[in-house]
Amino acid sequence: MKKAVLPSLREKKRYLAFEVVSKDKFSFTEIKKTILQSCKEFLGQLGMAKAGIIVLGDKYERNKGLIRINHKYVNELKASLALIKKPTVKSTGVSGMLNKAYKKYVKMEGK
Repeated sequence: MKKAVLPSLREKKRYLAFEVVSKDKFSFTEIKKTILQSCKEFLGQLGMAKAGIIVLGDKYERNKGLIRINHKYVNELKASLALIKKPTVKSTGVSGMLNKAYKKYVKMEGK
C-alpha cells in the first residue's frame, strides 16, 4: 500500500491567470505552444523542469486561461509572458486555489 506524501514535502503551486490581448481568437494549442516556447527561451529546460509549468486546457475560454506553476517561479513566468510579442499575453492574477483563480479571473462572475 502506498503512503501519501506529507503536506510539507509536496510541491507548493500557484495558478496564474492570463489573458490573450488580441482581436483574433486563438486556439488553446496555439497559445500553449507560444507560452511554453517563451518559457523555454527565458528559463531553459532545467528551469522549466523546476518550475513545473502546466497550461491547463480545460480552464481555457474566451482567450483567458490558467497556468499551474511552482510558487517560487511565479515572477519568472510573468517575465516570460511579458516577452511574448505576438499575440500579447498578459497575466491578470495569481491564486493558490484553482477554483478561486478560475472564478475570479477566467469566468469573471458578477461582471
